Amino acid sequence: MKGIDLTGRLDGTMHRLPLRVYYAETDAGGVVYHASYLNFAERGRTEFFRGIGLDQKALRAESGLLFAVRSCEMEFLRPARLDDLLEVRSMLVHLGGASLHVRQSIWRDDEELSTLLVKLVCMSEEARAARIPNALRVQLETLLGEKVDAHHE
Repeated sequence: MKGIDLTGRLDGTMHRLPLRVYYAETDAGGVVYHASYLNFAERGRTEFFRGIGLDQKALRAESGLLFAVRSCEMEFLRPARLDDLLEVRSMLVHLGGASLHVRQSIWRDDEELSTLLVKLVCMSEEARAARIPNALRVQLETLLGEKVDAHHE
């Protein structure tokens, strides 16, 4: 599959991933299940990280570290439907010692359908919080976008 780019694109500090809604992601009426939005966001974050060179598999193999979702706030604004072409937009909005926050939104054309604030923690394989490695931190700092509101910290 050479030449096929499945990682989306970086537009400034915002990552954009196009995707299409499939039948398995909808109910019998063709409306996207609420849990499918979490899957869309996961794909967006994964491709965002992959696109900036953060190889999560290599990070775990080389340093025993991984990122896990600590919490997620999600708001549904409008429904997506079968065969819709969507775009997942992801932006790093907070970088802590062992955590990072990604603001995400799911769009259909110029219509925002859902917003998410996903808080991730860097963890050891023993499930303990661990500092984000300095080389990765330096890389992530260049992508830090708008800050989240104080009540989201």
